[in-house]
Amino acid sequence: MGDDACAFSIIDNTLFVSVLCDGVGSAKRGGSAARQCVKFFIDQFKTRPKAWDIPKTMEVFTRHINNLLFKESMSQYEKIELLTTLCLTVIEGETLYSLNLGDSRIYLLSSEGKLQQLSTDHTMDDEYMSHVLTQACGLCENIDVPILSTHIAVGDTLILCSDGVYNLIDNVSFLELIQKGLGAKSIVTHISQNALPKDRDDMSLQIFRIDALDPLHAIKNAPLPIPETLFEGQVIDGYTLLSPMMEHRRIWKVSKSDELFVMKFPMNGDDPQALDEFVREAWYAKQVTHKAFGHAWVPKERTMRYYLMELIEGINLRDYLKNRTLSIDTAIELGKFLHKAEAHLLHLGLVHGDIKPENIIVTKKVDEAGVTFKMVDFGSIVEIFSLNSRAGTPSYLAPERFIGGIINESSELFSIGVTLYWALTGVMPYGEIEPFQTPTFKTPKRPIKLNKNIPGWLDSIIMHSIALDSNERYSHYSEFFYELKSPEKVKPYFSKGSSLIERSPVTFYKIAFLVMFTLEVLTFVLYISK
Repeated sequence: MGDDACAFSIIDNTLFVSVLCDGVGSAKRGGSAARQCVKFFIDQFKTRPKAWDIPKTMEVFTRHINNLLFKESMSQYEKIELLTTLCLTVIEGETLYSLNLGDSRIYLLSSEGKLQQLSTDHTMDDEYMSHVLTQACGLCENIDVPILSTHIAVGDTLILCSDGVYNLIDNVSFLELIQKGLGAKSIVTHISQNALPKDRDDMSLQIFRIDALDPLHAIKNAPLPIPETLFEGQVIDGYTLLSPMMEHRRIWKVSKSDELFVMKFPMNGDDPQALDEFVREAWYAKQVTHKAFGHAWVPKERTMRYYLMELIEGINLRDYLKNRTLSIDTAIELGKFLHKAEAHLLHLGLVHGDIKPENIIVTKKVDEAGVTFKMVDFGSIVEIFSLNSRAGTPSYLAPERFIGGIINESSELFSIGVTLYWALTGVMPYGEIEPFQTPTFKTPKRPIKLNKNIPGWLDSIIMHSIALDSNERYSHYSEFFYELKSPEKVKPYFSKGSSLIERSPVTFYKIAFLVMFTLEVLTFVLYISK
């Protein structure tokens, strides 16, 4: 095993971290120090305190791992044996933060073709002692941690490498290979093949070509105030606040030029996580363009932190169905509507996260019979496969969500199924589940037993959607939609635990008849034999 180690991670889709270490060969456990150091940074950045900025995080973590290596060397060997170079880079928004200890290097190749070395070689000035490090991770108890911040842009290339790479190739040749678009493995192979065996050393190279940057970081850090109090008649950027739409008074009905809109503000300006969630909510909202949702946008010229939404006139589905249930035809339309809404979000890599009657607005069709639907609550939208336990309402959550399961198409289909079950029967299949409760799920009654108007094929679709075992549930929206629009193709659905009489009454009674007949025959034969 070589003495080099490297790794990278993209954390929460907002932070890029890369680490490269070259264990000092003269130290007995240089390779071990390199591997320990790399693992430490990748693991720690995943659980870093959110209140710390990136430079503070880098400094605290670097000092910590340095002390760990130094003290372990002293306690086990009474001299420095856990020693490694360190290159650490972090990209947040449009800023690259970098630090290095030792002689491994960090380069930035701009989109214009300019190669810049961001690191400093911490070696002795004497040409005969140039291999001796003046700084390294684990070298001494107190270290300097210089952190450089550099603006980056799409098209730039980040490069980290050990001295085994740059010692065998000049900058011009190195630049040519990178600009050809070669990968790190190909470049290392090329350099190694053109070097003498005696000059070869462990070679580590990481190349990251920047195709996109997180736009949310710049939006979050825009100098926009968050109003502490809001009141009727207040004018913000030409919009007049008319009335609050929620008790917390952070969502308002507003008017401008005789048109009505909805204006939403962050809940708390002092909570970095709450602000981050609001910025993400506004960003997702303006990406959603399907007619199933109301239009949302962020004005370019704002003097405060908010975003705007189309005002949707209507009532939510729970209030609409007060003291009644949904008709079969309307329920089918609702199912198709929810599929289209979720399918659009899936195209954006998102899921709604909180499908329930309160988030479905019912409006009357103009000059037509029937109703139309709209989805609301952009605040619940999250990226698909998120491990977001805060998203959703307990009574509509799939069982796996209570034990840390991911949010995916299957878990969203469970919420759709529960919503349809309730809309057609007025009953929750698994009962009302309170927040923070760890529920016990029991097999629900089939909806057809609560509402005789429900056709058998729709009953099967709903039961298929709300299956407790995710392996028995629909996996994809397309499966659900196909059966919803093709009733004749729907096969009767029964969970694995269903009894024979429930799955096939005819078969059950045939078997029961045969068993009883056999018992009668045996009884008769025994009687005759006496």
